[in-house]
Amino acid sequence: MTRAPTLNDVAREANVSAATVSRFLNNPGVVAGETGTRISAAIDKTGYIPNALAGDLATNKSRMVAVLIPCLENSLFNDMIERMVGEMTASGNNVMIGLTGTGTERTDSLVRAALSRRVDAIIATGTVSQNVINMVGRSRTLFIQVWELPEDPVGVAIGFRHEDAGRDIARFLASRGYLRPHVVTAESPRARSRRDGFFAEWEALGLSLPTESITDMPTRFGHARRVFADVRRLAERPDVVVCGSDLLAQGIIVEAQAAGLRVPDDLGVIGFGNNAISGEMRPTITTVDIDGARIAREVMAAISRHQEGREFTSRRIDAGFRLIARDSV
Repeated sequence: MTRAPTLNDVAREANVSAATVSRFLNNPGVVAGETGTRISAAIDKTGYIPNALAGDLATNKSRMVAVLIPCLENSLFNDMIERMVGEMTASGNNVMIGLTGTGTERTDSLVRAALSRRVDAIIATGTVSQNVINMVGRSRTLFIQVWELPEDPVGVAIGFRHEDAGRDIARFLASRGYLRPHVVTAESPRARSRRDGFFAEWEALGLSLPTESITDMPTRFGHARRVFADVRRLAERPDVVVCGSDLLAQGIIVEAQAAGLRVPDDLGVIGFGNNAISGEMRPTITTVDIDGARIAREVMAAISRHQEGREFTSRRIDAGFRLIARDSV
């Protein structure tokens, strides 16, 4: 065939009407099994590619979901995003991924682009500006914040309270007998919330003020060298370093061992995120695990509910977290 195949070509090949082919493409379950098999074979034979835009106009659903993340390199979200993309693709949704960086300007631009394509949902992991709130509020698109649990979400929030995670880390370390923590905080609202929770709980326990270092976002393995240099310059060496990611914790362990320190005997190290390497290196890294699989399931359930036009019973879903004690503390 020297021209692009059409719906009518498929209909002739399958010996059905064009309307039957159209119904099959929009909802395969509405046609008889044998008829659907013939239509599928005809599509394969002719090489017909359905016009998704026409279907979108007919159903008022794009079956398109935008996923916005700050970065791909060293991202805490990668496992969760991979699960979500797999689930969304399997359920017939198309996924577009946008990299927002750490600021709000690119996020605003990507949200505007996603809304212009009439996506069914936008999943965001970064900071939400007032401009985004205004844009989303004027649209029919479902906005889902993940890894966040604000009191008044823009749309739906599926995550956990970072301040509570910081408090739990403080209580855990105090129960292990640590007295001089050094807290490493990345320049992000979530990391600052965990830091504030840790400091508040540490003070409530009547313990001395922790020391701290600030790192750029995204956290990199190389940041550990500068942080460890900060630690060595302190008048009194900390007995544990609290890291905002497992990657940074891994770097601190490498630096400590290179300096002749034993982990955890001379220096404890705790990470965040429970990435694959945290349970495989030696010593294994004590960390905080976020249930990315559950967040992915809740995201899919929210998108399905929105696409089906059902109301939400709650706009805040607490997926929780758990602290995993391993060898490094």
